[in-house]
Amino acid sequence: MERRITDDLDRLKSVLPEKLVQALVALKRKDDDLLEVILDQGRVPTARFVEDEVVLDQHEVTAEMIAYVTERLGDFDEDNRAGLERTLHRISAIRNRRGHIVGLTCRVGRAVYGTIDILQDIIEAGNNVLLLGPPGVGKTTLLREAARVLADSRRVVIVDTSNEIGGDGDVPHPAIGRARRMQVATPLMQHEVMIEAVENHNPETIVIDEIGRELEAKAARTIAERGVQLIGTAHGNSLDNLLLNPTLSDLVGGIESVTLSDEEARRRGTQKTVLERRAPPTFNVLVEIQTRNRLAVLDDVAAAVDGKLRGRPLPVEIRQRNDNGEISIETAQPEHTFGERNGAGRHSLGRKAEPRRGRERYDEPAERPDYDLAESFSPVTQANGRWQRQTLHVFAYGVARNRLSDVAKQLKVPIEVVDDLEAAQALVTLKNYYRRRPRLIVDAERMGKSIYVLRANTLTQIEDFLADIFQLHAIEPDDPVDAAIREAEDAIRRIQSGARSIDLTPQNSYIRRKQHDLARAAHLVSHSYGNEPHRRVRIFRDEPLSS
Repeated sequence: MERRITDDLDRLKSVLPEKLVQALVALKRKDDDLLEVILDQGRVPTARFVEDEVVLDQHEVTAEMIAYVTERLGDFDEDNRAGLERTLHRISAIRNRRGHIVGLTCRVGRAVYGTIDILQDIIEAGNNVLLLGPPGVGKTTLLREAARVLADSRRVVIVDTSNEIGGDGDVPHPAIGRARRMQVATPLMQHEVMIEAVENHNPETIVIDEIGRELEAKAARTIAERGVQLIGTAHGNSLDNLLLNPTLSDLVGGIESVTLSDEEARRRGTQKTVLERRAPPTFNVLVEIQTRNRLAVLDDVAAAVDGKLRGRPLPVEIRQRNDNGEISIETAQPEHTFGERNGAGRHSLGRKAEPRRGRERYDEPAERPDYDLAESFSPVTQANGRWQRQTLHVFAYGVARNRLSDVAKQLKVPIEVVDDLEAAQALVTLKNYYRRRPRLIVDAERMGKSIYVLRANTLTQIEDFLADIFQLHAIEPDDPVDAAIREAEDAIRRIQSGARSIDLTPQNSYIRRKQHDLARAAHLVSHSYGNEPHRRVRIFRDEPLSS
């Protein structure tokens, strides 16, 4: 379907002071780019566009100007929102402690026809779909289009709490098509209207905007369990946000802490207390709206939640619309996981069981063969004078997979955490697990796998472990570690020659720690500044003065 936009912008301009309307016209900006007009008493009026914000008048907004606008609007509801009859514009009020309006946000509402094609196959299949995304990214626009398209073949009822979907007034905006609209007297009653819609009006699909309270989440579950398709939006940008939100986590099944049996904990390679999904999700499809033309789709929310909680996130489907309106679909792997960062099998890595170069040995059984990674598989080789690193396949037993992967990514070393012990070239575990001699450890020894026992749950020891087996300490002509060390040594010489302080090139935490060690050895002071990936070391002659 061809994309078409209607915004009734002249209706919104009709309630604004004339000099502000003239200022908007004088800007000669595209109407489609205007998002909202901001009027705050005692401040200059501004217009917010897609890319920037522009001052409309150098004179401050007065109480008379705010009164001029409010007199031309309908009544403000309990949520401090008002609108214009048969339009999608929303005017939100800011009140002082006495209840007087001292600020207005005049948001432009647009009906954009033809945008649902990027999700049409999902909603027409009868899925319960939850839309997530930051404000202004187009959640309500997609919701409105979904209602209009489905209403051609299904009985659709919209629960319109703030009149953003169907517009202000008793007659809904044409943009919702044949869908019926139920208004909500007060936001606190939204959950009751949701249930009323099911009980009284026999819908096949219910559309609801901004599920934000626990009672609304429970009402959504009730609706879904009655076999009614549910399409809604919720506060949050991603699945992680919902899982961390105790009020809304039930929408995706909720999470709870459970205690595993010893056997199950060994099989999973986690602690006995882990996070698990509590119930089937209310919504079986989750759509993260990243931009107006880019969506991330999780088409099996139950599997996605389970994967995150176990540190094995599932790939997501990325849907994009280009400038020509063509839609492309591809699969992407999430960059991080949820579960093990929030209590499910929370472990870290440390040192190798057979430390090299004089490191401390552990009290290990005498019958254990002396396996060393270099004997069975070396991920580092040298050819034509250059170092080459091959992928190391690791089985993680009792350690956090996501931390192992994150540190490897930070150090830029190739590892793959595998689920099958036979496919692994090395097994990584914790000291307390190894001392218990579980069956999996014994099997790994019989198979001749290299075993690394890690001491403490610190990122420093994770980095030491990977730096050791991938020989990041080795000097090669273009080795980044060597170059960073030489840079630090040169800075130390310059400091000792009289320089006050020197900033080094940004590096990862492993290299920064080596640079700090060099500074301490030279009896100088060093601190790290900035945020990743631009965090850097600064070396001083003396301790810097506090600001």
